[in-house]
Amino acid sequence: MEDQKVVTEKKYYIKKKSFVGYLLPSNALLISMIGIFTALNFVVTYWIQIPIPATGGYINIGDVTVMFTALLFGPIIGGIAGGLGPMLADIFSPYIVYAPATVIIKGVEGILIGLISNPKDCERRISYRDVIAVLIGGILIPLGYFIYEAFILRLGVATALVEMPFNFFQFGFAAIGSILLIAASRKNIIESLPYIFDKIFILKESGTIKQEKY
Repeated sequence: MEDQKVVTEKKYYIKKKSFVGYLLPSNALLISMIGIFTALNFVVTYWIQIPIPATGGYINIGDVTVMFTALLFGPIIGGIAGGLGPMLADIFSPYIVYAPATVIIKGVEGILIGLISNPKDCERRISYRDVIAVLIGGILIPLGYFIYEAFILRLGVATALVEMPFNFFQFGFAAIGSILLIAASRKNIIESLPYIFDKIFILKESGTIKQEKY
């Protein structure tokens, strides 16, 4: 009876510290992974910037790693690292005016992709959920920046439309690139580093939480 009480309390504690089966940033390893992938998303976004003079914005390849992060780790790391990394790239470049939009658009993109793909329950290299996830999450890139430019920056609909085809290209490139990366690496990474994912996912075994991992 006492053991059952301990298990119940442990389950309750873990559920309080999680979001749909993904642990919140409450342990050093998870926080470190957020830092590492925030830096990765920053570097890749900052690395190649192609200006669009009509809107004062730019296109980049950073969404490949934003999507890859969410597909690999889920909505917590995907949302935080996916939003902060590209936002910092805006701040440290001539495009700082886009930083508020970027942190929201890329953050929500990472959350949606992580939720839909749900990597904690995916034992294969790739699933149909991954494809649906990048399509739904990625559409925020052209739509989100169009709304921001047209109505927040007040550039006008016509001007914002000039950038939309470039943002659709960025969306498509990122979707294809991230799917190829995750198909080539997800299964190997998770199997090679189980001690990392035990601190990110709430793993289940025979319907009960693996409490010894926490």
